[in-house]
Amino acid sequence: MPIREEAQRNHDALFPNHASTLKATDPELIELFDNWAFDEVLKDGVLDTRTRLMVQLAATIGCQAVNEYRIMLGAALHVGVTPVEAKEIVYQAVPYVGMAKVFDFLHVTNEVLRSRGVGLPLPEQSTTSPDTRFEKGLAIQKQILGDRIDQLYAQSPEDELHIQKHLSANCFGDYYTRTGLDLKTRELLTFSMLASLGGCEPQLLGHVAANLSVGNDRRVLLGTITQLLPFIGYPRTLNAIRVINEGTTR
Repeated sequence: MPIREEAQRNHDALFPNHASTLKATDPELIELFDNWAFDEVLKDGVLDTRTRLMVQLAATIGCQAVNEYRIMLGAALHVGVTPVEAKEIVYQAVPYVGMAKVFDFLHVTNEVLRSRGVGLPLPEQSTTSPDTRFEKGLAIQKQILGDRIDQLYAQSPEDELHIQKHLSANCFGDYYTRTGLDLKTRELLTFSMLASLGGCEPQLLGHVAANLSVGNDRRVLLGTITQLLPFIGYPRTLNAIRVINEGTTR
């Protein structure tokens, strides 16, 4: 089964002049995968190319696919994802994936950016201070999920209340308040990371609601998980679809 013309054209648009070693050692697999991922799956797409590459970068971080991330980062930068946006994707992963898993991706991102002549560090994107991070983070939480945040605080046992405060000040105050990516994009990235991690279905359901709140509707969520399918596999894709269905049919 030769690689179809459309699949090759879509692949080359992301990876110009790329010589695949796997095409030499595993031609059958590459033909199957490229015809599917770079032709069939793209025909089901609703995301623009830049957004598609950003959510795929987020998913590869969640999957711990550092080598695939390096390749996809090059494609993302090629189609116009900015260095600031690329860095913000990695930063956004820290509260959801954890620094232990994000560490290698941060170094790879720096290596790729430096190889392209990008000076580091990049301009600062933080908008909070130690005195404002909790207040501003809580405000974004309430903007997205409304009274549900007050309920979480009210229902939290006293010995767990510090976790709610960390979510407000750290997860939202330190990260969601940053410039470089808008709120709709950050929520779509979070959705992609949680779906690719697996085992986070309760949190994924919460972020389905959050995505709906900021304007990423069912069509966008299903379109996103479709574009993640080639990279995260069917089990996590189907689990995510079940959560989307639960969160959009209530």
